[in-house]
Parts: sequence; C-alpha cells; structure tokens
Amino acid sequence: MAERHSWGNLSPFKQASLPRFPGMLAALGPGVIFLALAQGSGELIWWPYIIAKYGLTFLFLLIPACLLQFPVVYEIGRYTMLTGESIFQGFIRLNRVFAVLLWILMTLSFLWFGAFAAAGGTSLAALTGIPSGWSARGQTLFWTYVSMLVFFSAIVLSSVVYRLVEAFMWGVSIVTLVGLFWASAHPDVLAPLPAFLKGLFVPQWPMPRPWDSADATTLLTAITFAGLGGFWTLFYSYWTRDKGVGMAHYMGRITGPVTGKPETIPDAGFTPSEEAGLADLPKWKRFMVWDIGIGIGGNLLTTLMTCLLAYALLYPKGLLPQHYELAVVQSRFFEVSWGWIGRILFLIVAAAFLSDTWLATVDAVSRIHTDCVYAFFPRARKIPVRSWYLIFLFLLTAITSVTVLLDEPGPLILISAVIGFVGTVIYSVALIALNHVYLPRFLPVGARPGKLNLILLVVSCVAYGALAVAYLLAVTKVI
Repeated sequence: MAERHSWGNLSPFKQASLPRFPGMLAALGPGVIFLALAQGSGELIWWPYIIAKYGLTFLFLLIPACLLQFPVVYEIGRYTMLTGESIFQGFIRLNRVFAVLLWILMTLSFLWFGAFAAAGGTSLAALTGIPSGWSARGQTLFWTYVSMLVFFSAIVLSSVVYRLVEAFMWGVSIVTLVGLFWASAHPDVLAPLPAFLKGLFVPQWPMPRPWDSADATTLLTAITFAGLGGFWTLFYSYWTRDKGVGMAHYMGRITGPVTGKPETIPDAGFTPSEEAGLADLPKWKRFMVWDIGIGIGGNLLTTLMTCLLAYALLYPKGLLPQHYELAVVQSRFFEVSWGWIGRILFLIVAAAFLSDTWLATVDAVSRIHTDCVYAFFPRARKIPVRSWYLIFLFLLTAITSVTVLLDEPGPLILISAVIGFVGTVIYSVALIALNHVYLPRFLPVGARPGKLNLILLVVSCVAYGALAVAYLLAVTKVI
C-alpha cells in the first residue's frame, strides 16, 4: 500500500467490460475540438506567411505534414480508449522520471500560449478600432485581456467544462469553414487555382526569392503544426476521456458549481476484462479513425484554403502577416475584393481561428497539471480535483497575461512551437514503448495493437527526427 501511494506510482489497472458504442453521432466531438484548435497559428499565420513569401516552393510539404500526425494522434487516443486514463498518466506508468521531465518541458512550452489570444486580438482590434486613439499594440492587448477574461469566466461558471469547450469549438469550426469557402470562391482567388494544385505535388523552383535562414523556425512551425503538433496533440487524450470514449466511460469529469459536488477522477484506469467483452471494439476503433479524420482532414482543408488565399491575394503584392497585423494583412485584400463586408467576415473568422486556442489550451493544460500533481504528490489528493484544476486555471491565466507583454504574438508563438517540437520528437518515441511494449501485457489478445499501427507510428517518429536534424542544420546555416 505504501508503494502504491509513493511519488509517481499509480494504482494497478482495474478491469471492466468495454462499454457499448453509442453511435457515431453521439461519440463525435474530440475531433471537432481538434479541428477548431488546429485552426490557429499554422493555418492562419505561418503557412500563409510561407506562401506569401516563397510562393509554392514549400506547399508540397503540407499534405505529408498533416498525414504524419494521424498515427501519433491515433495512438494517443487509443491509450485513453483502452484504459480510460489520460496519456500523461500512461507516461507516468511507463517511467516516472521520463514523465517528470516531459511535464517540465510541457510547462515551459505553455508559458507563452497567451500569444494566441493576442493574435486573435489583432483581428478584434482591426474590426472594432476600440479603444479609439490607442496604438495597434494597445488595442491588441486590450482585446487580448478581454477575451481571456470572458473565457476564464465561462470555464469557472460552466457546469461541465468539456461541454463548454466542445460547443464553442463546433461554432468556431462552422464559422471558419463557411467563411473560408465563401472567400475562396471569388474569381480572383480561383484564377491561380490550377498552379496552386500543381504546387501541392511539384515544388516551385527556383525559389521566387532567396531563402532567409531566419525563416527556418517558421517553416518548422508550419510543418509541425499542420494540425495540432507539439504538446497540443496530447490534448486529444483529455477530450476523449471527458467524452467518455471506450473505457473512459468509467472515469469522472471535471464539473462546475451548478452540479454541486465535483466528480472524482479515479487514480487508476480500467482495461477490458475479457475477450467476450470486446464485441464493440471494432466500432470504437472505427470511430477514432473518423473522429481523428475530421480533425486532421478538416484542418488540411482549411489550411489549403488559407494558403490559396495567400497565394492569390498576398503573394502578388509581397505582403506578409507579421508584427501586430498577423490577421489584418489578409483582411485588407478581402476589403479590396469584397468591400467592407469581406473585411469584417475575414476578421471574424480570424478572431475565431485564434482566440479559441487560448480557451482550449488553458483548459487542457490545467488538466495535465492536475494529473501530474495527483500522481507525483500523493498528499495533493486531499484537495478535490476541481480545486486543483481551478488553481492551475488561475495560475495559467495570470502567467499568460504577463508573458503576452514580452513580445509581439509571432515570436512568442514561435518560442512555444520550438519547445513543443522537441516534445513531439520525445513523446512520439515514448508512444512506441507505451502502447506496443508496456500496455499490451494488461490487455486481452483482441485489444492488442497490430503491426500496421507500429509501422505507421515508426514512420512518423523517423520523419519528426529528420525534421529536427534539418532544423538544426538550417539554424546553424549548414544548409
């Protein structure tokens, strides 16, 4: 008993029957959050920046970059589906020291995510011009703090936090997709479409302008975050757990004041009890393929549209989204093509793109910190889960309110991205050890992963490792 409650030692897995699959429509949700959250820096800022600056030179990397994420996200979700535990609890089971180091790296990565609220603030500032007479930076920071306050209050007052996040993300996804479809249908945008489609498979060469080694981090960010990327990818585990996917049905959720006493999240997960109880496992697996497909496929679609818009409207003029106009440069071209309605539409879409990132991130990171505190500090369990969650929610809000003042949104996002990429390389390899070495010994034979899962995951790991090497060579100006 003493060992069970020492630092970083979770209780043994319990066993239970795999819950019945409720139907595709009832189960969908985590992938929609994935889609809406992924519609952030890579889609609205860095890929348009790369396209506006270098034309179609690097566009051929977009589709492979998105597809690389699928095996990683699937393995993250599969762990939660088969155990009910978060992926960080899995890393703790795999190796406590490794999990601590990963936790520290993740903490450093998310010191800067307030920059996404600031990036959304550039749209709201341009849309409203409020407060009048303030500088662009002042107006941006004003809307940054307003959006943080609104989201913080909504989370604190929500009856079930996950439902708030999922409902908001459904709205963001719909607004974004409709707005981009409408914008992309303009004749000025459709005119270069044939060349754009060719660029998806054949890189433009020679480059229209010389390569700037300072853009190595930007290109790495665009490739790695063509989807979620970094530690954001781990969030998928928390969304599937709160949605009750598979064995997560037996785990509690973080609830709000309306429901009264918060639910308790068990300190151990549940694995399927017997072969006979796996009848719905193929349905759960099929659901995960579709759910993740919505997240990655929908994100690829939105990224393609923002890249097309950048190629049609920004590239010919040589204008780049940067500084305190990350989401404003594109809107000026919309204003030329569609008048003030187009400008307003794009700024609304951009605000939805970027501001929701802070909401989903502050929620998920607060959950991860709560998980880790419960695992590494047994005495912390005397305090309810929701109380710890609110403590971290407040701390993260305070920290990001300060770090957002340190620089423009772009550089802060890049700092977070580079740290997150290091984490991606590390935890992708750890997923092999967790899901293909450690976990199978606790699973019925029918629930163990196949060779194809392992092959695809290894391909992603090798690709991310190669990207890390290429990045190091680029920033040291070897290439």
